[in-house]
Amino acid sequence: MHPFLQNDFHIKWSTLTPDHIEADISKALDEAKAAVDAVANQSAPLTYENTVAALDLGLETLNRAWGLVSHLDSVANSPELRAAHNKMLPKVSEFFAGIPLNETLWKTLKAYGEQSETEALSPTKHRYIAETLADFREAGADLPPEQKKRAGEIQSELAELTQKYSENCLDATNAWDKIVTDKGQLSGLPKSALDAARQSAEQKGQEGWRFTLQAPSYMPLMTYADSDLLREEVWRAYAAIGREGEHDNRELVRRILDLRHEFAQLVGQENFADHVTERRMAASGQAALRFGEDIFDKVRHQFEAEAEQLRVFKAKFNSPHSTPNSPLLEPWEAGYWAEKQRKANYDFDEEALRPYFPIHRVISGMYEIAQKIFGLRIEERDSASHIPDPASRIPHPVSHTLDHSSPITHHSSLDAVETWHPEVKFYDLFDAETGEQLGAFYADWHPRESKRGGAWMNYLLTGERDPAKQRSPHLGLICGNLTPAVGDQPALLTHREVETIFHEFGHLLHHLCGEVEVKSLNGVNVPWDFVELPSQIMENWCWERESLDLFARHHETGEPIPPALFDRMLAARNYMKASANARQLAFGKMDLELHINWPLSAKEDLDTFVENVLRGYSPEYKTQPKSNVFNFSHLFSSPTGYAAGYYSYKWAEVLDADAFTRFQKEGILNPATGRDFRATILAKGNSEDPAKLFKDFMHRAPDPDALLRRDGLLPT
Repeated sequence: MHPFLQNDFHIKWSTLTPDHIEADISKALDEAKAAVDAVANQSAPLTYENTVAALDLGLETLNRAWGLVSHLDSVANSPELRAAHNKMLPKVSEFFAGIPLNETLWKTLKAYGEQSETEALSPTKHRYIAETLADFREAGADLPPEQKKRAGEIQSELAELTQKYSENCLDATNAWDKIVTDKGQLSGLPKSALDAARQSAEQKGQEGWRFTLQAPSYMPLMTYADSDLLREEVWRAYAAIGREGEHDNRELVRRILDLRHEFAQLVGQENFADHVTERRMAASGQAALRFGEDIFDKVRHQFEAEAEQLRVFKAKFNSPHSTPNSPLLEPWEAGYWAEKQRKANYDFDEEALRPYFPIHRVISGMYEIAQKIFGLRIEERDSASHIPDPASRIPHPVSHTLDHSSPITHHSSLDAVETWHPEVKFYDLFDAETGEQLGAFYADWHPRESKRGGAWMNYLLTGERDPAKQRSPHLGLICGNLTPAVGDQPALLTHREVETIFHEFGHLLHHLCGEVEVKSLNGVNVPWDFVELPSQIMENWCWERESLDLFARHHETGEPIPPALFDRMLAARNYMKASANARQLAFGKMDLELHINWPLSAKEDLDTFVENVLRGYSPEYKTQPKSNVFNFSHLFSSPTGYAAGYYSYKWAEVLDADAFTRFQKEGILNPATGRDFRATILAKGNSEDPAKLFKDFMHRAPDPDALLRRDGLLPT
């Protein structure tokens, strides 16, 4: 039996053990190689079915199997799994890198693409042929043999290096913790943070309060702890991720940048940023850079004013009767004093919102919104896990089931759907009008030592949407590292964590609502500066009274957010918004500058290079923070990922701010508007040009100032 090669829609996770990985992936590789050879050596008259479609089909098993291995590496990491994954990674990477470099295959595909028959195909299939040929050329298909060989070597080495980078970030994060036994050192921390830290210590068999570098632990401490010494210690530990000892990423990053630049030049591009952006909406690295710089120019004055106001606030707070000055802050002070200033200006503390965001209500409300506006129905299935947690001796947090007031239908069955961890839930998704099942998904929301940080969505299976075949559902997943439950109390989220859930759900809907006949053009397989539109637009429903009332209910009383608290929340929404924009723009600029200017930038210390290109993009501090380039997983945890593409978040944020204005005009829960968004954006995937899809929904081109108006940085 080859468990990783089974085609079960309900995956049997308990059978996917490390000892099967080598045999299963080797078999899948052999089958995929045979499929590639069959297409490459096609002797029959060339058709869509025996060329591009046959290639797609021939790679499905390997793609699915390796996707499962990679997913488990992210959510159930163990020494055995890591070893098995890393043993096969070079072979899998070499195979995929070699596909576009296969001369015989390339001749066959190119010959078919030049046939007149292709013009008679559906627009979607015609687009797929064009996209496939462009993908091959972008990967080096037209290179001479020696250069092709080198291109394949580069891609294989990048896969190994970026995997090691990711492992170093995970291991360095897990290697650090802080046990505090004197509660007096924890002054200022809210009860939610103290309870979580106490539970974390108990789970480790220790007395006191335990803090880690995972976001639910790190962020409250940096925001609320009165102790400068404690915040400094934790800040320095976080800043050291990827910089020290056995988890040092510094040389890895330089090598990754070397290889990316070499590859870009091999395929005829001046730099890696141009290589990445050529077929995205930005079209070039410089255009993406100008986009970010144009926004920064519009917010620079307000950003500088916000930084000065924060310094003055601290000075006045500490010496209210003296002549105020504005001495520089330390970087570990910024979040703390920003929170105090926000509270002083707006009488608003985000912790006051936590009781209104129990995770089960947030999720059920989100699904209700999806039903109202997109015409989707979501049913929870019984689920169970028989897989031991690799982090093992840590007991699982209390699992809270949905209460009777939840609008989610809970579908019980004798055969529970297997999951990879007891906390993971499984849901079916249907068209509410027709009853047709569109897809299903897993949801895994809380941190574990065996799970990488951050939040993400991924797809496990793309169903059939070809009119000539029987339709079948899509399968996906969403993961996060949100505040866990404490004791008998449900997981109570921050408002930012609520936005995270909605964000990843938007990505998921993009996959599950796909109606594209070609699987490889479905869902999130769009240019990356468009991929964040469905995710980021969903965050808007976390700010509207009408939608919040569907799920923001006190976990004990069921009462909605009081009007006065809601008003203060809205008033504080755009607090230091210019600073928030500057921070994201700085990440995007750092990313682009590294990939545009390498290897010129290689002559410098990377921290120095980043400091120089980002001068003016961050406040001046007493202690100048070093760059996050050695722990910035978005850029260096995969061969490409968001490399030279981090600007996409801000690019898509402009699109989402603009697109949501239509909901605001027509009703934020208007089903007609929602169905139109589903039909023109979610369902279409990459079947049409993204600029056209946006115009189909808005009936005009994007408004570049929409984001700044929403952020209160331009007049409405």
